[in-house]
Amino acid sequence: MITLYGFEQSSNAERVRLALAHKGLKVERIDIDPANRDEVRRVSGQELVPVIVDDGRVVVDSMEIVRYLDERYPDEPLYPKDAARRAEMLIFIDWFNRVWKRPPNEMEAEMGKPSPDKARIERLGRAMTGSLPLFEGMLAGRDYLMGEFSAADCCAFPFIKYGLLGAPPDDHHLFHKILVDHQPIDGRLPRLAEWIRRVDLRPR
Repeated sequence: MITLYGFEQSSNAERVRLALAHKGLKVERIDIDPANRDEVRRVSGQELVPVIVDDGRVVVDSMEIVRYLDERYPDEPLYPKDAARRAEMLIFIDWFNRVWKRPPNEMEAEMGKPSPDKARIERLGRAMTGSLPLFEGMLAGRDYLMGEFSAADCCAFPFIKYGLLGAPPDDHHLFHKILVDHQPIDGRLPRLAEWIRRVDLRPR
């Protein structure tokens, strides 16, 4: 059985939970205290979640875990078999992690400073808002970002969803507040809103 280390409000862990549920894989979830990463360090040698242990193999980094699961358990695939389409998906995931996530990550760091640069925060927030029409365009004529439910949806949904669904009352993470405040998903982005509702119905 696969063991998953994470915690409920981790967006990166949610990526993996979506993938595991899509594939119908049995998993033992070990929810850790975000303030105490000792168990994660013991298992993986680092402190970031998620981490999985599968038949003794330790895998870290959310989208690397999703790719590992797809290769190890190919039923209900999350990546296309076609080489060109698979490359497109890998490029999208790399863009999301390296480009899309940069503004909210930098905003969180800036807002944690004793004297935050408000102009920089506003500039980064505009970049987040400005990316939303790209997702709306990707959903033209299809239910999921790349056609069928895939690793692309696992990658983006746990972050984009905050613009429509908000954060739970007990979620006080600054990063999630940034995702809520700078992703106004309203009537101008109907396909994106429906995609969020559609993926939110999936088990995880």
